[in-house]
Amino acid sequence: MASYSPYQQLQINPNAFKSKAPCFVPTTLSLSSNQTLKLNRSICCSISTGDGRGVDTGRIDDVVVIREKNAEEVVVKEEREKPLKIGILGFGNFGQFIAKGIQRQGHTVLATSRSDHSDYCRRRGIQFFQNMESMCEEQPDVILICSSILSTESVVRSIPTGKLSPDTIVADVLSVKQFPRNLFLEVLPEEFGIVCTHPMFGPESGKDGWGKLPFVYDRVRIANANQARKCEQFLSIFETEGCRMVEMSSEEHDRHAAGTQFITHTIGRILSHLELESTPINTKGYETLLQLTENTVSDSFDLYYGLFMYNVNATEQIDNLDRAFETVKQKLFARLHDILRKQIVERVPMNSTEEISSNSSSSSSSSSRSENKVSVVPYFLPSSQNMKDISSFSKPAPPSPQKTSSTKKVIREEDNISSPA
Repeated sequence: MASYSPYQQLQINPNAFKSKAPCFVPTTLSLSSNQTLKLNRSICCSISTGDGRGVDTGRIDDVVVIREKNAEEVVVKEEREKPLKIGILGFGNFGQFIAKGIQRQGHTVLATSRSDHSDYCRRRGIQFFQNMESMCEEQPDVILICSSILSTESVVRSIPTGKLSPDTIVADVLSVKQFPRNLFLEVLPEEFGIVCTHPMFGPESGKDGWGKLPFVYDRVRIANANQARKCEQFLSIFETEGCRMVEMSSEEHDRHAAGTQFITHTIGRILSHLELESTPINTKGYETLLQLTENTVSDSFDLYYGLFMYNVNATEQIDNLDRAFETVKQKLFARLHDILRKQIVERVPMNSTEEISSNSSSSSSSSSRSENKVSVVPYFLPSSQNMKDISSFSKPAPPSPQKTSSTKKVIREEDNISSPA
């Protein structure tokens, strides 16, 4: 039996009755404030209108279907507009950063973490729970995992899934995607929805807003219409914030991430060991390198290690980087041909031997000039057959002076002069 409240109007579509017996069909049937219209197809009666004519209740089924469909649309719209309750597992810097965007879109944030963030949450209208069980008892619509890559597995395996609704959505924001996807499929109940996401930005790059920043997502498992609604609401948070939404598989994401994010972090880590400093003559390119170094080292090494450990494509990128560096060195060495080497050497000679001779005898001057002959050798360019690596270009140590008889004589004379009388 369908019942309608007094303030509602019943919309009737005349086209629904064209194939049936002729009758008068009102377009709109209004109810007074003290009436409730009850339709039951098993009772033979009619709905009276102002002029005494009416509609046979045998044909009222179409009216009921239309009204029930409209009621369902109203309920769906209300559910769609209802704010989500999103529980964040891991409320560190990134979890707090994401929570700000969620709150800007009018959704409720719950949070739990190993560290106590209750004061921070109290000031920002966030419900903080000391343990995961208490948070899950609040039946959040979405569980958002914001833990580190290294601790994700232990966090996921400790989720009390029995306290959650069967249509709960579980999502993550890790920098790798195949690992959490496979973990979720293995651990979570089959009725749970799974969405793997990666905001390709963080607190530093997104501090001035999320506009045009890429947000990658993979709808891994959506079991029913209610989960689909929650999933769309969750993704709309980032879309409304201005993110560039990119849907792709977890496998494709990890291939791209190894060649972009992992390489970026690797170069930044390498540069950090050079201890680069700003100078009065910085170029824009050098400023970019300084900024890259600052951005990468501000993240924990655990994050960088996670990018390497949990992305099967990372090792290949390390090998590619090694080969690329060797290729660049070989190209540099190959350009150092013999003619250029000779020109440089003739302009910048260096004495390879240095002998001490006595100037006491003028008769030995010609012999001394012969002994003091300068040997011209390159001081930084190795011969082509010795070019193996960068160390080949280091300046060789000057040879030790050979002690000759004349040298010994000079030393003895100096000793006699310095001796007291």
